[in-house]
Amino acid sequence: MSGADGPLAERLLSTERALTVLHVSLYHPAQDPDTFANVPARLQHDTSPLLVGRGPDAHLRLQLPRLSRRHLSLEPYREKGNALLTFCLKALSRKGCVWVNGLTLRFLEQVPLSMVNRVAFSGIQMVVRVEGGTSLEAFVCCFHLSPSPLIHRPQAEETDEWESTSQEQLPPSSGHWAPGHLGLLHGRSLPSPGGGAETQL
Repeated sequence: MSGADGPLAERLLSTERALTVLHVSLYHPAQDPDTFANVPARLQHDTSPLLVGRGPDAHLRLQLPRLSRRHLSLEPYREKGNALLTFCLKALSRKGCVWVNGLTLRFLEQVPLSMVNRVAFSGIQMVVRVEGGTSLEAFVCCFHLSPSPLIHRPQAEETDEWESTSQEQLPPSSGHWAPGHLGLLHGRSLPSPGGGAETQL
């Protein structure tokens, strides 16, 4: 029986190595253990959007009163000419903004993620590092809780005033991606640095 388990375990390990891994570091200045009480060390997810918020249907549940039930999503897709999964981040909150790599996203705005990404929302600081894999069927998130700030900037604590100012400095959202993966890449899109089109999974 052990002989049968060996090859199976090796195949599973090989498959797991092929998955794209998102290394996600999280920090909140209050350092309240309840904030990240529901955050797993590891989460494997299919190619549907991964929801972040405080609602019961969120895949990553964070306990903060300022957070929307569905605050943002991480959405995988295939870019034309690229055999690996690519990701975008979409803002889903009507009452708050999401700061991503210097850009402020409002409701249904989205931006493609690079290899290393700085994200801030509702006082939470999040750094997402993408480690590419060959699987197009699923990806893995590995979560790390940081005891110290991850993003160092004068406006580390978001306020409505800062969000309004940042929004005014955004370039016009004239770039739109073609409707793409899983029928969910729609709405206002910020220009993609690469300008690539998506391919539906």
